[in-house]
Amino acid sequence: MSFSHIDAVPMLDLKRQYQKLGARINEALQKVNESGQFILGPEVKRLEENIAKYSRTNRAVGCASGSDALLLALMAINVKPDDEVVVPSFTFFATASCVPRVGATPVFADIERDTFCLDPNAVKSKLTEKTKAIIAVHLFGQAANMPAFKQIADDYEKQYGRKLYIIEDSAQAIGAEYDGVPVGNWGDASCLSFYPTKNLGGAGDGGMVVTNDDEIADRVRLLRAHGMEPRYYHKEIGINSRLDSYQAAVLNVKLDYLDEWTSARQNNAKTYDELFAKSGVLSQITLPKCVGNRRHVWNQYVIRVHDGKRDALRAFLSEKKVSSDVYYPLGVHQQECFAWLNCASDDLPNTIQAASEVLALPIFPELTRDELEYVVASVAEFYQK
Repeated sequence: MSFSHIDAVPMLDLKRQYQKLGARINEALQKVNESGQFILGPEVKRLEENIAKYSRTNRAVGCASGSDALLLALMAINVKPDDEVVVPSFTFFATASCVPRVGATPVFADIERDTFCLDPNAVKSKLTEKTKAIIAVHLFGQAANMPAFKQIADDYEKQYGRKLYIIEDSAQAIGAEYDGVPVGNWGDASCLSFYPTKNLGGAGDGGMVVTNDDEIADRVRLLRAHGMEPRYYHKEIGINSRLDSYQAAVLNVKLDYLDEWTSARQNNAKTYDELFAKSGVLSQITLPKCVGNRRHVWNQYVIRVHDGKRDALRAFLSEKKVSSDVYYPLGVHQQECFAWLNCASDDLPNTIQAASEVLALPIFPELTRDELEYVVASVAEFYQK
């Protein structure tokens, strides 16, 4: 098959999305301009209501970023300097960085090999009387094993006589489900990111905390605006993390298309699976898996490249004008800023292996069949040369 008509395959092309939605987005932004309400205005309130309904949760509170959503969730459950919070090491930095920002200690646990998500068995071995919370990341768009984490929390309370909170990091997984239950309904609070690369992405930063706990929602709402209620009266020391109306307006438009885009991502993943099965390279790479009764929303399609050839394959794909990325080249515990924890990599074998093997391929909804075929053909060509 000739691919001469394909100049390049980007990792993400938001211009294609804008071509479809541009008129609606421009109209929504114009309404914000005319309203003169740019911070926490009617568009933000509408988005909070829309996301709560979409997530099937009681409450949603907007904030400035997904990173701030994690921080606000920890603040809302009163994580303190003597506390420990168990987190995966194979995740985006913000999952762990929020913990020392409230003075607590991150405790890194390993991931499951098949899902890349936090391993419940690894978490059990990390629990102490100081553990205050677990942050379970629904990585790459697949829900973590939330029933297992709920059981761990129940057992912990029986053993130690205090609550073990579960925070869901759903930054990459809006719309994902486990046993038909959406992410955001398993833990005490769930944190969303609306960064442009996410399945529901804005035109800049934005985030949200969704929860079924009114007390947590009320505290996040208070803390996101300097702990101020009413105006100029401060009940607590909060932060400045308010979602702006421009972002909310864009997201309210895009939310109407989210399920359509999710279906397209799922179809792209299925197409990759079928094409790779015929390519003759499955002895050289491992395809991502949707494990158990889960709705995978495919924020990323991440293969494993065997025999230390990941970087060489990525360089070859770059020559072929196929974009790819490495999520993530290091475990968070290996980052220089966490050296003070003296965390041994021997305790995180799946994390270390994943960091050396993973390669994300383009999977955004607007990809064409020809582009998907070209990506797979380029991978196959690398192993044939």
